[in-house]
Amino acid sequence: GASKRDVREKVWDYLEASGLAAFPRPVHRRIPNFQGSHQACCSIKELDVFNRAREIKVDPDKPLEGVRLAALQARKTLLVPTPRLRTGLFNRIVPPPGATKEILRICATSQGIKEYSVPVGLDGKARVDLVVVGSVAVSEKGWRIGKGEGYADMEYAMMVSMGAVQEDTPVITIVHDCQVVDIAEELLGDHDLTVDYILTPTRTIKTNCKRPKPQGIIWHKVSCEMLEKIPILKSLRYREKQTGKDVTLQDEHSELANATPPTASNEEAMAKNTRPQAAMGSAQTGQHQAESDSLSPRLGGSGMVTTVYVGNIPPSIRVSELKCALREFHATPLRLNWQGAQHRAFLDYKDKATAESAVSSLKGLSLGGNTLRVELAKNQRNKGQVEINSQK
Repeated sequence: GASKRDVREKVWDYLEASGLAAFPRPVHRRIPNFQGSHQACCSIKELDVFNRAREIKVDPDKPLEGVRLAALQARKTLLVPTPRLRTGLFNRIVPPPGATKEILRICATSQGIKEYSVPVGLDGKARVDLVVVGSVAVSEKGWRIGKGEGYADMEYAMMVSMGAVQEDTPVITIVHDCQVVDIAEELLGDHDLTVDYILTPTRTIKTNCKRPKPQGIIWHKVSCEMLEKIPILKSLRYREKQTGKDVTLQDEHSELANATPPTASNEEAMAKNTRPQAAMGSAQTGQHQAESDSLSPRLGGSGMVTTVYVGNIPPSIRVSELKCALREFHATPLRLNWQGAQHRAFLDYKDKATAESAVSSLKGLSLGGNTLRVELAKNQRNKGQVEINSQK
């Protein structure tokens, strides 16, 4: 039988050969745009599930532009996944006050997604009423094949983990009639997203699909490479690990699989980088506290140390919880300067490359319901001396 790849290639080839393909071309390796996509998108306004929805997640693909416009025109909250999930999960499209029809059209485009959007973190409390995805092929039974990179499936699984979608949240796809094909059920995995409605330029198909949608992130199918590419996935993994869920990755090394609970040697290593636990209590009450190891005198005089700023720390978070997260994300600093009353901390690393790696690892991390703000600290030149002086 045909593989998923065979089905994709057949659809892409046909769209190009028949003249149905639309910009951007060629449609190969993409969610294909097609002649009549706007007409197919407009039919969503006839569906009760669209009219009832207040918050809609629509993929950023070109053939879904008409759905994004319809959502904006109907004054619904429009969420669009960030490209390849590099900087988070969603962006919320926010048209300027008094936006004209033309401005709304721009907001629905890829240009508008860049210019008129604000990020939504894990603590954004998204409650998605309707999900709209692109497809390369789909069957009338609701079985879907994407372009092969797995982002739509992963986005949905992440929404389940965030509590942003429920079991009965409808999923719609927009395709050309020629993309509606027979798909063998054995091609589908338990991570594959199914759809409830298919909209084409000529038809609205209700699939009545009974196959369960993904119940969350299937960690044993997530590779270490994907985890590195999607920072917010790290944060979700950390959350689920804290609840006791098995989050062992597909190709995880045994030493990483056994990383928690922390071993005694790990705890001792961390203790050497901080002041005694008894002193941490004063940080909880809001006093300024610098936690330093024996390297501190040399850190102040060294031009090599680079500091990372961590902000938006909830008042309920203890310094020990932050340190646990730093260990988990392999971002343990030379020194941690905890400023609980100001809801922030400063992390010293041995050089800029190590600091930038820590920023990348921690980006998207959520603690206590807040997505932390993580970036290289300003005034790097004076930072070490200021912190050393503050401890005198």
